Amino acid sequence: MTEIEKTVETIVHDVDINLDEIFSGAPDAGSITLPEKKPNVFSRDAKVDMSFLNENDTNKLADVNNESVTEVQDNTTDLSLKEDDINISKEEIDELLNLEAEENNEDVSKKRGRKPISGMADVVNKLITENKLVGFDDEKPLEEYSTKDFEDLIQANLEEKANEVRRETPAQFFNSLPQELQIAAKYVADGGQDMKGLFRALAYVEESHQRDIKNENDQVHIIREYLGATGYGSDSEIDEEIEIWKDLGKLEQQASKFKPKLDKMQEQIVNSKLQEQDMKRRQQEQASQNYMANVYDTLKGGKIGDLTIDRKIQSLLYNGLVQPNYPSISGQNTNLLGHLLEKYQFVEPNYDLVSEALWLLADPTSYKAQIMQKGETIAVEKTVRKLKTTQLDKSASSTEEKMSSEPTKRKIQRNNENIFKRF
Repeated sequence: MTEIEKTVETIVHDVDINLDEIFSGAPDAGSITLPEKKPNVFSRDAKVDMSFLNENDTNKLADVNNESVTEVQDNTTDLSLKEDDINISKEEIDELLNLEAEENNEDVSKKRGRKPISGMADVVNKLITENKLVGFDDEKPLEEYSTKDFEDLIQANLEEKANEVRRETPAQFFNSLPQELQIAAKYVADGGQDMKGLFRALAYVEESHQRDIKNENDQVHIIREYLGATGYGSDSEIDEEIEIWKDLGKLEQQASKFKPKLDKMQEQIVNSKLQEQDMKRRQQEQASQNYMANVYDTLKGGKIGDLTIDRKIQSLLYNGLVQPNYPSISGQNTNLLGHLLEKYQFVEPNYDLVSEALWLLADPTSYKAQIMQKGETIAVEKTVRKLKTTQLDKSASSTEEKMSSEPTKRKIQRNNENIFKRF
């Protein structure tokens, strides 16, 4: 037999695969409804900027410290004598020792505590008066402040100043932007996604503003844009009308009349986009508030349908539905529901569990009926098993009772000789 050899040619192609298109049909955390999360004081993670302190304030504090040092130096000048210049008798030494002992006993009896800083209260009070520092809202006088109190006061003012800068910087930056970028920033802040359409509308507005009614080409463009926007007619009809005005020498007149109207129309297009996005944002905020309220109302009674839940499960479900504490493949945070949905689809695939969850969400009635039927089957099996066990126990006990209830027959001993035997 002749062996037939076949040649198989393999061709390798470079193919670009878009993973986003492959997984675009799989639900991810982006499909999960979440409450709106706004930044709060706990989301701050930045170093405190201490440059807001003025040099004058620093100099004042330095002057106070210098005065204190000078005063200490003046008080210690008399102590810088040589030992040869000091002559103390034994009686004077004994007297000094007795005085030191008495002072030590008095110091022990007194209440110990931090000594107030001399002059610091005056400096802080002056800074508060000049609105350079903000005092605490307690009634404690500054003269009674300890070192820790002054540290807390300064630290609190530093943090408040840093927070104020963070609050004001975005507004200042926004106001410094050109008007077009301010509009784009507001559009994005409200959740807008159609950036191409927005910038196209902004380009039309800017282009319309820059048209010169003294230039013939701009005159023609203004007239054509306005007539087309107002539905005057077809392109040929508009061109015919432009030629008539050109022959009459009225292009500039018509352009100057149409340009303010055209500018206003273009601005209205941009404003309509902003208003549309603002309305969407308000609707999302309202939907978020309704979502949180509905979740709370659902769980506050401690029951989900016919099921009773304890406080632990109640807290788990509420936080798992309203708190976006988990990272998502979409790049944004999601709640526990979205996290588990992505986890058992992509990270730790468990399609039995995902399918069961989908069945529950798609048709809860049939899913619960199936679960109840399975529970009933298990219950019947347990009941039959118990009945069989009970029946076997009864059979065994009845046999024992039967054996115990049978009367015992009277018996006599066998003897070798029978006394009733006849001789």
